Amino acid sequence: MSDHVSWVLEFSIKPGEADTFKALIDEMVEATRANEPDTLIYEWTLGADGETGHVCERYASSAAAMTHLGSFGANFAERLLAAVDPTRFTIYGDPSAEVREVLDGFGAVYMTPAAGFAR
Repeated sequence: MSDHVSWVLEFSIKPGEADTFKALIDEMVEATRANEPDTLIYEWTLGADGETGHVCERYASSAAAMTHLGSFGANFAERLLAAVDPTRFTIYGDPSAEVREVLDGFGAVYMTPAAGFAR
């Protein structure tokens, strides 16, 4: 197994918040791309209804995940949670206790590594 930590957050966009949401995720993607080199995957997707979506994130390590969580908390969390309702938050890998403490506040469900590899 690897030190990678990843998650999928499923959400629904609150009524009337689609434009705010789109502008915010563009800002979040740019900040993450520019400032977090150990963020390996950071992809937002929307369902055909335009009202539901997922964000898939993968980090090289728990330390990289904590860097992202710190930036998210300081710069984006309040605005994102005003625009979306999280519906499911699934964590993959073996995050550190520090990462788990933060993710637990978002109702995280942890999937235990069983077998496989990452390249």
